[in-house]
Amino acid sequence: MEVLLCPEPSLSIRIAVPCLLNRLNIRSSLRFPAEIGGRWIARARLPAVKAVIDSATLDQLGMTESEIRNPAVSSTYRSSKLPKPNLTVLEAQARVCTGPEMTKPLSEEQAFKVFDTILRSVRGELKDEDRVSRAQLGAFFAGMTIRANAFPEATQWSEGEKRAIGTFWPQLVRALPPDVVFIADPEGSIMGSSIGPQFVGNDTTEMRLVGALREVLAGGHLGYEEVQGVLRDVLPLNVEEDGKDSSKESLVSAFLIGQRVNRETDRELKAYCLAFDDELGPPPVADVRSLTHYGEPYDGNTRFFRSTLFVAAIRSCYGESSLLHGVDWMPPKGGITEEQMLKFMGANTHLTPLQAKDLLEDKDLGFAYLSQREARPSLYSLIQVREHIKKRPPLATTEKVQQLVRVSHIIFTVFVVLTYSYSLFLAIYASGREAVVAGFYHEGYEEPLLMLMRRRGVSRQSFSIVVDAKDYGFQSTDTPRTDRSVSKNIELGLAALHGQKGPAYDRIVLNAGMIDHLLGCDGAEDVHSALDRAREAIDSGRALKRFLNYIKASNKMK
Repeated sequence: MEVLLCPEPSLSIRIAVPCLLNRLNIRSSLRFPAEIGGRWIARARLPAVKAVIDSATLDQLGMTESEIRNPAVSSTYRSSKLPKPNLTVLEAQARVCTGPEMTKPLSEEQAFKVFDTILRSVRGELKDEDRVSRAQLGAFFAGMTIRANAFPEATQWSEGEKRAIGTFWPQLVRALPPDVVFIADPEGSIMGSSIGPQFVGNDTTEMRLVGALREVLAGGHLGYEEVQGVLRDVLPLNVEEDGKDSSKESLVSAFLIGQRVNRETDRELKAYCLAFDDELGPPPVADVRSLTHYGEPYDGNTRFFRSTLFVAAIRSCYGESSLLHGVDWMPPKGGITEEQMLKFMGANTHLTPLQAKDLLEDKDLGFAYLSQREARPSLYSLIQVREHIKKRPPLATTEKVQQLVRVSHIIFTVFVVLTYSYSLFLAIYASGREAVVAGFYHEGYEEPLLMLMRRRGVSRQSFSIVVDAKDYGFQSTDTPRTDRSVSKNIELGLAALHGQKGPAYDRIVLNAGMIDHLLGCDGAEDVHSALDRAREAIDSGRALKRFLNYIKASNKMK
């Protein structure tokens, strides 16, 4: 294990855990509900599991063959109803819709290809997946405008980009819709257009968004109330085939990517985090001894084993309740999520916060999963836009720090920062009562996430500790790989819960035991005791029983 020490007192740990699980046979039998094709997991290798659904079942479910999901590939959980972005422009967005230092200007050849694609699309010459969406137009031109207005010389427009724009703009300004021309030239100072300075939006809900965008496109920042007002005005976003809300699609995408390109301030992130806390009313209050909120990256894992679902089942065995939240599929990674695993195994993933509260309070369960679809429908309406803007918006940071169900008592809080070899975790804890654990992939998000946790009304106590996994009997090897395979991830997790020793088992035990210890949970004061308690929950079969009980209990919720 490699240790990272922060300048200020806090905890920063890098842990490499054993992996490389050999082929295995699951020794128990579990049949999943008929609604997912009557799949069996029984004395068989999970990668060989196949879902066979006949035409009568398809008709009964109202599904088409294109909507059947391959359990080996997480990307098949992407809704077939979502239009795909134009790949030529999407590749350009990956270069120009990023920060002041990370942006990579387009070469002349690339720029000419991109602007030619945009022109042919807005003229109606490109159809279906080749068409450049309004969201892509909004994001691309927002990135270009902010580069021209506020970026350092090295990442402003290249000479090739200038020549391409000079060639295509006289045609584009006549073909692009007014909202996109506004994004490309909001003050008329870049292209000399008169449309941008005069544009105010198509209705009252767009007026505040357009006003805020003028500041964002100039490289500026907004206040807390201003960001919240914009979000509440325009969401949920309903982009329909008849073109309704199409201008909002371009403006919202420009707003989201523009704030990310400008590097959001604390007050802007706070607004994204708290804007929809009351969307469904006050969160229900669970009568549990403790509650840990797990918010891992919503776009999932593409390479490595995602263990949190199995960790939650273990921790529930000794009274540490967990609430997980996320989505079925999310760009840009489009990786494995807890919802995909639960859906494949037949669990109900359409629970309301009140139903999740009931499952948390069930003495035989003690953990639950909530989808953003049910818990924050306004934010869920942005999935299509989020795919078409290419880069992660501010929401990718803030949505992980949610408290969708609360507990009635909070005593005191402690921050814990853990850095793993496969991902990073942050946690805030209220002794024996409430905790938030948020995961992220890239360093640099520690302070923003901790700030958001503090904004939720908790105090801070920092400390540092050095942990070497080898001191607790773990051998460092590669992390278990799943490579987007939902069924492989389930295979590893269920094998571990069956007591199959190996890297996945060790990873789950280490995650459960160390979180318990570092959060100060009762009975986990000693690290070895915390790890032994997690092992006992597995080896006794209690964790597996709770996991299977959850699948059954979730389907009984009405």
